[in-house]
Amino acid sequence: MALKSTIFKADLQISDLGRNYYHDHSLTIARHPSENDERLMVRVLAFALHADEALVFANGMGTDDEPALWQKDLTGSIELWIEVGQPDEKRVRRACGRARQVIIYSYGGHGADVWLDRMNSDRDRARNLTVVSLPGSSTKALAALVQRSMRLQITIQDGQVWMGDGKETVHIEMPAATVPRD
Repeated sequence: MALKSTIFKADLQISDLGRNYYHDHSLTIARHPSENDERLMVRVLAFALHADEALVFANGMGTDDEPALWQKDLTGSIELWIEVGQPDEKRVRRACGRARQVIIYSYGGHGADVWLDRMNSDRDRARNLTVVSLPGSSTKALAALVQRSMRLQITIQDGQVWMGDGKETVHIEMPAATVPRD
């Protein structure tokens, strides 16, 4: 018998000072049985960084046709494709061909560094790809905020993110985005 996804509810209060974006979002997030708390919270972080009424969680895990998150325009064209982790090169190329902008949030310490080096060696990378390598200590701290029902306050300003649940706050210094090209 196949394991079922676990459902999480998250109420986000997002204050993105750089974009002048101040909105609340009530999310229902399905966590795939093979997904851990760290990856789940990186998806929540990615949502907060790009929050928009049209941005939605996709079926990303277990399907090649959908990312972790995406945003489509009114015609159904993919404006933004967001991956989390270290997707394989074929998946990245396919995403770059389908979406106007592709962003990958890589995490996981040394393994992410090896993956990023491999991505950098591919000279055929599309111009619409951005890779952000998140600090492992920050993403592990985010995992500690996971609850089945979460109320999170997120403040984004000048490359800094503060995500808290009223008891604990995690500070993330966002690294400069890396476009994998020599």
